[in-house]
Amino acid sequence: MSALALILAKRGYSVSGSDPAINQSFQKLQSAGVIIFKIQSATNIKTICSGKTFKPLIVISTAIPATNPELQAAEQANLEIWHRSDLLAELIENQPSIVVGGSHGKTTTSTIITTLLALTNNDPTAIIGGIVPYYKSNGHAGRGEVLIAEGDESDGTIDKFNSDLGVITNIELDHTNHYSDIWSLIKTMKKFANNSKKLLANKDCDITRENITALKWWSTKTIKDIDYACIPINLNGRETTANYYEEGKLIDKIKIPLPGMHNLSNATAAIAACRIAGISFQELKENLPYIQTPKRRFEFRGTWRNRQFVDDYAHHPSEISATISMARLMINSKHHNLNNSAKRLLVIFQPHRYSRTKDFQYEFAKVLLKADLVIIAPIYSAGEQRVKGIDNQSIETCAKQINPNFPISSANNFEELIKLIQIHTLKDDLILNMGAGNINSLWDKLTALNLESDSDELNVAA
Repeated sequence: MSALALILAKRGYSVSGSDPAINQSFQKLQSAGVIIFKIQSATNIKTICSGKTFKPLIVISTAIPATNPELQAAEQANLEIWHRSDLLAELIENQPSIVVGGSHGKTTTSTIITTLLALTNNDPTAIIGGIVPYYKSNGHAGRGEVLIAEGDESDGTIDKFNSDLGVITNIELDHTNHYSDIWSLIKTMKKFANNSKKLLANKDCDITRENITALKWWSTKTIKDIDYACIPINLNGRETTANYYEEGKLIDKIKIPLPGMHNLSNATAAIAACRIAGISFQELKENLPYIQTPKRRFEFRGTWRNRQFVDDYAHHPSEISATISMARLMINSKHHNLNNSAKRLLVIFQPHRYSRTKDFQYEFAKVLLKADLVIIAPIYSAGEQRVKGIDNQSIETCAKQINPNFPISSANNFEELIKLIQIHTLKDDLILNMGAGNINSLWDKLTALNLESDSDELNVAA
């Protein structure tokens, strides 16, 4: 929503909006002339309509309930109301576009595409679900021809987008509050694929390969019948070296400054999309050293009492597994992106939504056991009603069923979470903080503490 507001303001539209939570987007929006109401009230609608000779267009997200006072006031005033996906679809229609969809990696992939196009002097317009480091924003009103957008499948609205190039990173069941099963998700992704003039897809994903028809395919595993491939030569905790192929022909060796196989796949997709968009391989190779992942994708926040703290958005079992694997690569490798070598991996995980926790609690438990110790924060509801018997302790119970001796704890609130961190962590631990809710505020809460003594020599049994 903030990216859409920023781009429209930069393009000369009068834009206003409301959000009770002050965040880092506020200053950028206000400097672009966006009027922000900090309280959501029916009077806001009256204010923006006052003195106007035309009726404003109201744009809402899926997060806005029918009981929202601004929405109700807009309906009573007979204002035109669009879902944010309708506005994004309109922008996509109006210029050459690349839209990235998929269950995992779409924010990173669209960020890398945006960065590479920017670095090669193509100045794209970008509407991304995360902060793009190059622009320090999730939105950019570029002067170039191409628009890059992240397509959100969570509410099914991705099927509204008619892109020039569609990209599907992978397909795996998630957002079970919207999709009853994998087939309903596949149906939505097929519509997105069919709406794209050209489609680029990941052949390493079984579900995508078996259900989607693509013009171009990429892979990090094979070059057979693959249009774009990066086959890894060396992986460590800092970077990945790979042989790059086009249509089975070796083009060159490349180095990607990102660890992990999932990031290699994301980067390969981005390179392929840029090649389809007409960017030369040599230009891309020269600028690959400068690509970065978006904010909250293994973002190093700092060191707290000799413990390194990393923040990550992972909230699905597959994402958690990939992030833990990357953390292990850093711990076990002499070459890593950490400030100092780490000895143990503590995972702090905040489950996101009761529906997702209910459907994946065993899978969550299974992947969390890959850490050395785990603390589970209370579920971030994202507006959902509680589900009886489903909470962070139900994940802990599943983990104990798999491994009764594994050190795992559950916290009832942030205060208890911080207390458990103090008790169970040691010097040289790597703290990996994961979740899509408000768990990203944990770093600020930790650093705000003024502790008089260290507790490095503590019992780590949960």
